[in-house]
Formats: sequence, structure tokens, C-alpha cells
Amino acid sequence: MIKQSSLLKWATNGTKNLTNMKSSSKNNWIHPPEALTRGHVAYLVKFLGNTDVDQPKGIEVVKEGIRKLKFNQHIKRAEGSKTPKVELTISIDGVAIQEPKSKRIFHQFPLHRISYCADDKSEKKFFSFIAKESDSEKHICFVFVSDKLAEEITLTIGQAFDLAYRKFLETSGRDLEMKKQLMILQKRVRELEQQNNELRDRLNHYEHNGNGLNGNGVGNHHSVNNKLYSTHLETKHVMNGNDNHKAETPLQPLPPLPPLQPPPSALPRALNRSFSENQSVNLLDLDISQTKPIV
Repeated sequence: MIKQSSLLKWATNGTKNLTNMKSSSKNNWIHPPEALTRGHVAYLVKFLGNTDVDQPKGIEVVKEGIRKLKFNQHIKRAEGSKTPKVELTISIDGVAIQEPKSKRIFHQFPLHRISYCADDKSEKKFFSFIAKESDSEKHICFVFVSDKLAEEITLTIGQAFDLAYRKFLETSGRDLEMKKQLMILQKRVRELEQQNNELRDRLNHYEHNGNGLNGNGVGNHHSVNNKLYSTHLETKHVMNGNDNHKAETPLQPLPPLPPLQPPPSALPRALNRSFSENQSVNLLDLDISQTKPIV
């Protein structure tokens, strides 16, 4: 009778089933972890064959596959054929079926494509697993014969799954932390780029509009000086007689000034004496033309 010894599914049963499997078989691991993580474990077994199955798991699926392959093996024995021996190598990278001497690989599957594994607890000689082809959805059941190593092979594959799952969790944790750090760095870079753009805009604003600069990027005091200098040149141009209208409208000479009049004569002595005594003068008695202005 075929009895399920371990259900090996990659990321299907979840943490609960994996924990139960580890708790029940942790003390049964027979290989050091380095043997499966840094290398592989090889078993020399008889290869009964492989057959297509309809389901990726189930003890009844495995039993049906073993019945087919045993029937085919009886026919081959009747024809004089022997069951070939193969080398079954197991590691955290997967399971490979290869020729013992030439090491030519017949079949190779990573662990995540192996959906079911079981050994025969009644006869302890049959071992089988179900795997999925990479290029199709077809599932194949592989059956092996080993007189004493069927259970050990099952435990070895279970240990490989356990170590691979632990490595997956560690790698996922590191990847998650790296992604988190990367997101933080990317956010910081975006913030710095935004600050840089804001500073660049402020600098452009000050260059064009700030610190007494006009729209042309030239100081207002420079513009005023230029205007004053231009006015000075125009005034100097006219004062020097270099005006362009000089030939059309010549300047007329100024008329001569009238001759100066002689100063008025002194007042009569009697007038001065009368003015000093009376402190008043009759303006009608004065000759205006001979009056000297009082200083």
C-alpha cells in the first residue's frame, strides 16, 4: 500500500503546512544543511519509468501511475529488458535524473515544479514524485525502485524543500528591505530635485526682476545715466553750433546796445540845506533829471 509520507508543494500549502512538516520531520533530517545548499546528494536507484497523470497531486494519482508502470515493466521483463539504473541527485536547486557514468541528464526539475512526493510504506521499495513540464501544463509521475532507500529519498527531498523555503524567506526579506531602502532613496532624490528646481527658479527671478534690474537685465541706474549722458550730448551739440538746421536758419546778429547816460549833477546847496532842516522835500520842486538817487 502506498502511504503519503510528505506532501511537497512549493508555496502552495503555506506556512502552516510547512511548519507542521518541519515539526514532524525536523529530527529525521539525515543530511547536514551544507550538503544540500552547497552541493547535492545522489542516490543510485532503478528507474521504473514515467507516465502522464491528470492531477498534480494525490495518493490515488500516484497509485494509478505505479500500476501502469509496473504493468509496462512486466512486459519489458518478458521481452528480456532490465530495469535501468539512474542517479537521482537532490539539492535545494532541484531534482535531476541522470545516467550514472556519463552524467547525461534525462530529466531535471526545480523544486517549485515538483508538486507531490510519496513512498511505499508497505514494501518500502517504491518512491515517486509528480512534476510539471516547463513548456506545458502537463504533469508527469516518475517512479523509482529502491530496496532500502525509498523513505530516505523522500526525507531528503523534504529537507531540500525546507532549506529552499528558508532561503526563499531570507532572500525575500533582504529583497524587501532593499526595495524599502531604494524607495526611500528615490523619494529623497525627488525632493532634492524639487528643491534644486525651486532654487533655480528663484535665481532666474532675481536675475531678471530683482535687485533694481529692469526687464532687460540691466540696472535702472545704468539706464538713467545713459539717458542723462544722451541729453548732455544733445545740449553740447546745439551749443557748439553743430545743429543740423544751422544751414537752413542762420542766426541773426544782436543789435548794438544804446550808449550810457552821464550821471546826474549834484543838487544845489540850498536844496540840501532845506532837506536837512525840514526833513521833507517837495517833489514838485525837484528836477527829476537832476536828482541823484538816495543810497
